[in-house]
Amino acid sequence: MDFHKFLYTISDALATADLMALKFLSLEHIPLRKQEGIRDPEALFLALEEKGMMEESNLSFLKELLFRINRIDLLTGKLCSSRAEMERELQIPGRAKVSPFRYLLFQLAENITTDELKSLKFLLMKELPKCRLDNEITMINVFIEMEKKGLLAEDNLEALKTICEKIDKSLLKKIEEYELDQREEMYIPEGHGGQPGFPERAAPVGRLFSSFSPTQADNTYKMTSRPRGICLILNNHNFERARSEVPKLKTIKDRNGTEADAVALRRVFSKLHFEIEEYRDLTAEQIRDTVHRYRAMDHHDKDCFVCCILSHGDKGIVFGTDGQEASIQELTTSFTGLNCPSLAGKPKVFFIQACQGDTFQKGVPIETDSAELDSSVEVDARFQLECIPDEADFLLGMATMKDFVSYRSTTQGTWYIQSLCNHLEESCPRGEDILSILTAVNLEVSKKNDRLNQGKQMPQPSFTLRKKLIFPIN
Repeated sequence: MDFHKFLYTISDALATADLMALKFLSLEHIPLRKQEGIRDPEALFLALEEKGMMEESNLSFLKELLFRINRIDLLTGKLCSSRAEMERELQIPGRAKVSPFRYLLFQLAENITTDELKSLKFLLMKELPKCRLDNEITMINVFIEMEKKGLLAEDNLEALKTICEKIDKSLLKKIEEYELDQREEMYIPEGHGGQPGFPERAAPVGRLFSSFSPTQADNTYKMTSRPRGICLILNNHNFERARSEVPKLKTIKDRNGTEADAVALRRVFSKLHFEIEEYRDLTAEQIRDTVHRYRAMDHHDKDCFVCCILSHGDKGIVFGTDGQEASIQELTTSFTGLNCPSLAGKPKVFFIQACQGDTFQKGVPIETDSAELDSSVEVDARFQLECIPDEADFLLGMATMKDFVSYRSTTQGTWYIQSLCNHLEESCPRGEDILSILTAVNLEVSKKNDRLNQGKQMPQPSFTLRKKLIFPIN
């Protein structure tokens, strides 16, 4: 295909927001004055061609741009590249042509919420003209205006840091990580080659491959695959068979309200780019077979595995709808490195909604503003904590502590799963790690109150994670 016709097929697939992002990332190569006349991607490509940044025999910059704005569909479909290939390529010193400073600003712009942007504009009202801060102005536009006014530069991030500290500390953390990377690049380790203090310019390795906080840095699990992995939901509601076949369970109730939990889990983990697989009303044998089937799958191109089990249980087990027992330890151990090699070194996350006993946890009389659920609150049966493998990279999120009940509204779902989903939805866009999120869940659930029994509930996570686990939304 003719080179310019080829570029046209790519430009035809780019949206207005994509063009704005591409222009912003190209500012070191095409100055703002010249960009003002660029109204479509074809014009941008021609300008880059004139600058020698794009030619038929070398499309590396175009690949980098599409990778940076997360248009992996065009990268793979039109340029025969991939996310993994670009991650490897951009670790080579000198290959990245988008400056780390420019990409930092783009990341911040991509991850600021509408309310945070309004707050940022308000804090800049004395510094920038009001016409540059109206509702239609994007974060990228604000950054450009700040650069024009001398409020923002590669070596001048103080004003931006002050604002980010006020509106969202996760944005400030991202800037501080960038500054740390830049300081580290000022030194070359022995044996690196080249002259000390003058490293070849390169994008900071490990912090540029996702849209925000999740990175390939040593202290954070990689979370860049699409989909991230499978979110397996085992949702048991109807226990009629258990009541009829197992004498000791003749009074066990159907788990009314569990569908509200399943809906919340599907919504949240879909937003987090997981592939949702849900199974309902499984017997114990079906639970084991389903888990073993997912254990046997090839997860090499995935970064994580999540399993959510919503059922009745007893110490160390969950009940199938037939009243038979499935060992929690057997289910989690299925995904150790030996049993599931393609998930070795990757996080395996289990969220278990079930009680760990039949004891009601009493509240200590303190002044609180805790909200009360409606009167139709039930307890799930019993469950025990010692179910997490000794091997690394596991997280087990328990609805309640050992020996105690957990609560489920027959209309609104369980205290634990509803709180978990709400906090994931609120905190993941800010780049918070899962343990911080689960701590917030602990606080929220601990404030709730069962009016009938004056009962309380305290969730309990258990983990062998070696790194921070952060779920990006981009």
